[in-house]
Amino acid sequence: MDIFVHETTKTFHLQNDLISYVMTVLPNGHLGQLYFGKRIHDKEDFGYLLERCIRSHSALTEDNETGVSLEHVKLEYAVYGSSDFRDSALEIVQENGSRLTDFKYAGYELLAGKPKLPGLPATYTESDDEASTLIITLRDEVAGLSLQLLYTIFAQGGVIARSAKISNTGKQTVYLTRAMSFCLDLPDADYDWIQLSGSWGRERYPQQHRLHQGIQAVESMRGHSSHQHNPFIILKRPSADEFQGEALGFSLVYSGNFLAEAQVNTYDVTRVLLGIHPNWFRWKLTCGQEFQTPEVVMVYSGDGLNGMSQTFHRLYQRRLARGIWKEQPRPILINNWEATYFDFNEEKILNIAKKAKECGVELFVLDDGWFGARRSDHAGLGDWVACKELLPNGIKGLSEKVTEAGMKFGLWFEPEMVNPDSDLFRTHPDWALSIPERSSSLGRHQMVLDFSRKEVVDFIHDMIAEILRESKISYIKWDMNRSITECYSKALPADQQGEVFHRYILGVYDLYERLIQEFPKILFESCAGGGGRFDAGLLYYAPQAWTSDDTDAVERVKIQYGTSYAYPVSSMGSHVSAVPNHQVNRVTPLKTRADVAYFGTYGYELDLNRLTAEEQEEVKQYTQFMKDHRALLQFGTFYRLQSPYGKNEAAWMTVSEDRTEAIVGHYKTLSTPNADFSRLKLQGLDPEKLYEVEGYGSFYGDELMNLGIVTSDADSGKIGMEVRPAGDFLSALYILKEKK
Repeated sequence: MDIFVHETTKTFHLQNDLISYVMTVLPNGHLGQLYFGKRIHDKEDFGYLLERCIRSHSALTEDNETGVSLEHVKLEYAVYGSSDFRDSALEIVQENGSRLTDFKYAGYELLAGKPKLPGLPATYTESDDEASTLIITLRDEVAGLSLQLLYTIFAQGGVIARSAKISNTGKQTVYLTRAMSFCLDLPDADYDWIQLSGSWGRERYPQQHRLHQGIQAVESMRGHSSHQHNPFIILKRPSADEFQGEALGFSLVYSGNFLAEAQVNTYDVTRVLLGIHPNWFRWKLTCGQEFQTPEVVMVYSGDGLNGMSQTFHRLYQRRLARGIWKEQPRPILINNWEATYFDFNEEKILNIAKKAKECGVELFVLDDGWFGARRSDHAGLGDWVACKELLPNGIKGLSEKVTEAGMKFGLWFEPEMVNPDSDLFRTHPDWALSIPERSSSLGRHQMVLDFSRKEVVDFIHDMIAEILRESKISYIKWDMNRSITECYSKALPADQQGEVFHRYILGVYDLYERLIQEFPKILFESCAGGGGRFDAGLLYYAPQAWTSDDTDAVERVKIQYGTSYAYPVSSMGSHVSAVPNHQVNRVTPLKTRADVAYFGTYGYELDLNRLTAEEQEEVKQYTQFMKDHRALLQFGTFYRLQSPYGKNEAAWMTVSEDRTEAIVGHYKTLSTPNADFSRLKLQGLDPEKLYEVEGYGSFYGDELMNLGIVTSDADSGKIGMEVRPAGDFLSALYILKEKK
């Protein structure tokens, strides 16, 4: 890992064993992009990569001898209006109404390790030798503005983290109307674009198409990263697949409104932008103030999409998630939501917990409905005091009883929301986001609290912290069940209303941080009506997230498969739920539900008392299997093997770091009469090792990767000495261990 600075040519080269990133100062003082990709040798001058030809109808920044047409060069952090007509990374409105800025190179700084981003989640280092950081400073003397571009290259993996900081060093107040986290100009457009999109109950399905001239983008304007689109995109070469070829991944470490965009000009140069959505964003920057953008993590892989994903997984598990839980296997839990909804009391809860304990479950989680007047979703949000009619001993007493029974206790909160029918709203109606003299939209009969206001965050913090201090709580499920509408804060003046969306997310981060610091042993799981805020920003605070409200095993294969493009298995909340499934009414075998949920944090979303004695015995077996293998399942190297989208079969696997063991999950949706024979080629094994495949025999790693496992079932006739069952919604696990 090195950062080379060549003073003579004003060239910067970030390099580790896998990647290189090269940029240079242009003749007009702007910063130009030269290369991002597979590692290359360093040298003094890469100037041949700077193509400055003057095309017809070009505008030049200076005269014909020294001028540059910014429209036709690749830039590091572009601005619009001075010969570049593409979308910009930065736009600042000045007192005279001008939006033009002219940031020129002023210097650089090299740091060992990685600096924190104040108030924002970001990747980090635990020692200075893990990464090096380059900070390049550019200045606009006329506007009195300073721009710092931060680049951190990690020693391990094809990873660079980028962000920007804008400082007002002048005498006038300015307004940021666009401040993207990064800009990257690529020399061609020969890429496939992949985004993760969907909606509630079908989040993060990969959508793929070729880049084309013009703009392609995904975004959220909902106040959160959203069920609809994820703040993550991939550009891969058309020939690349899961196992080979070049892929670039871009992940925004942020949980609010975002824009991810690729703009291809008519010369097939591609500009990638990712950051806070500029719509409804207007940040007042007075003299002496600064604005830090969220971080973007860029990953280059020459080993296909799996290689890219594995780089994200390792980084996010080890250097984005924090605290004692980041690399610790997660407790097996049971949540009462789909078991009871709002219809429960202490006796019913303890009966569910008792049966779960008998089945080996380690953690009971009490979901919505335990507080205030919360007998439905019409009332009570914001009144975080236990209802004594339901829980006569309060949360304190219930948590003690569950703990005494030999289980840990967890609790559901939705701290960012308020029902109009609540004591909190009746006392502080101005604390809800709403526009004076306008009607307010409701979602799930609730409004959004104004977390841009410190007094609101303080009040909610104090209520939650009081419960956590007096009770025996090991886990918090933090929910958020609606998007932001009528985004207006009654505490900010008119010229700062464009700050509310971002200030709201900063308030969410602040509450998380304060609770984490005071209660470092609690495991936090984020949730937003399921997967509506499953993003890298929240992984910094909550190392796992409820992947989707859709708990159906068939649908979860698709949801978890798509999620794995960016996020590790250890971050995916996954439960076995009742059938018929509450979201899609499908009936799937208990084994299939478990085989899917294993590849996540694993838990139960049902009342085990309602299962037959035979099913309860199955649950005990499945729970023990997860205990025996959860470190491998949650923290092994994960490979996607067969895509479920539009197909009848899907498969994935996880391999231990030393490649001595692996677990493969194979899933078949529908039975097929007189089906083809099928094999599944594995990945990531040691070709020289001999593996015992439990129940099937011994095979060398090269056999399993080049010939594969025979996965044909009774639909294809008799296989060897065994006929595997056929039917709808079936699954199989293959357990591999090195044979000594």
